Amino acid sequence: MSLQQDIMTAMKIAMKEKNTTALTALRSVKSAILLAQTETGASDELTQEQELKILQKQVKQRKDSAAIYLTQGREDLAEPELAEAEIISQFLPEAMTEEEIAKVVLQTIQKVGAQGMKDMGKVMGIVSRELAGKADGKTISNIVKENLS
Repeated sequence: MSLQQDIMTAMKIAMKEKNTTALTALRSVKSAILLAQTETGASDELTQEQELKILQKQVKQRKDSAAIYLTQGREDLAEPELAEAEIISQFLPEAMTEEEIAKVVLQTIQKVGAQGMKDMGKVMGIVSRELAGKADGKTISNIVKENLS
């Protein structure tokens, strides 16, 4: 079953349960997917990788918003953002641990023969493609920096 079908099914369940937080989150994801489809052309279906990137972006936006609200002491605004991020995260594959990411980074560094920070772009490109949807870009970046410096 495709991601869009999963989201539609979850939306129907949220409507029946009158879960407004889930419904809001799922509608925004559906909207982002539809927008991406119209950008690439109506006949094109999004790849699973593109769909995962959209979901990751949606989760990141909500977590960033929640962090801003929390620094301003607005827990009342942060809670719905975090709840929506959690709902959207259910559609993402299980995230890798930092140890698993570090193993992939080390293997890539050895394969590419990276010597220092000047090779960070090469390593990041390969690792980011390999771990698409499974790891956060910021985490990957930190681990690559750690290993190259």
